[in-house]
Amino acid sequence: MSLKPIDAPSPNFNARAQPVSILVLHYTGMESGQAALDRLRDPDAKVSAHYLVEEDGRVFALVDEGDRAWHAGAGAWGACTDVNSASVGIEIVNGGHDFGLPDFPDVQTEAVIALSREILTRHAIAPRNVIGHSDMAPSRKSDPGEKFPWARLAAAGIGLWPEALAPAVPAADAMWGLAMIGYPVQDNSLDDVVRAFQRRFRPGRIDGRLDAETLGLIAAVRALIA
Repeated sequence: MSLKPIDAPSPNFNARAQPVSILVLHYTGMESGQAALDRLRDPDAKVSAHYLVEEDGRVFALVDEGDRAWHAGAGAWGACTDVNSASVGIEIVNGGHDFGLPDFPDVQTEAVIALSREILTRHAIAPRNVIGHSDMAPSRKSDPGEKFPWARLAAAGIGLWPEALAPAVPAADAMWGLAMIGYPVQDNSLDDVVRAFQRRFRPGRIDGRLDAETLGLIAAVRALIA
C-alpha cells in the first residue's frame, strides 16, 4: 500500500530531547475524524500527533517526525519517562470506549500498517517499543483498545505477538516480568498494569487478574524480548 500523507500542520510541537526509539498508537476517542483533526491542530488544545489515520485510510501528516509532538503525556515505557521526546505518535480515528468502541476498518488497518512500516525504516524502533497509549499510561488510558488488531500488525512485522503460552512466571514475579517488558509498574497499580497487558495481549478477557493464562502470556512476551 502506497501512502501519500495529506499535509495538515499542527502548531503543537517543540524540540525533541532524545532520538526516536518508540512508536505509540492511539485511538482518537472522539465522535468524528474531523473533530479529532481540528483538536490536534488547535493551539489552545496543546495536543498533537505526528499522524492521524482516518477510517477510510487517508493519512494526515501533522508534525514532522523530527519534532516532539504532544500525544503521550504523563507515563513511561521502560527507562523512558519523556515518551513524547522519544516517540512517533499515530492517532487512529475511532470513537473509542466513549462511543461504543467500533471495529477498525480493514482499509484503516492497512494504512496504519503501511505508515508504521515506513516509520520503522526511518528510526531504530525495536519491536518491544511498538506500544499502545494504555501500555505506557495504564492508570490513565485504554487506547487503542481491545479491538485493535495487534496480531495483524505483528504478522506484518510491527511489534510483538506471542504465538503460544510459555511456562507461567510465578505470580510473585509478575511485576518484575511486566517491568522487564516495559510497563511502568512503579507508578501504577498492579491491577491497572495487568489490565493494560491483557488489553494488549489477551483482549478477550480484561479482568486484572494474574491467572495462569496471563502469567503464561507475560512469560511468552518476556521471552520474545530476551
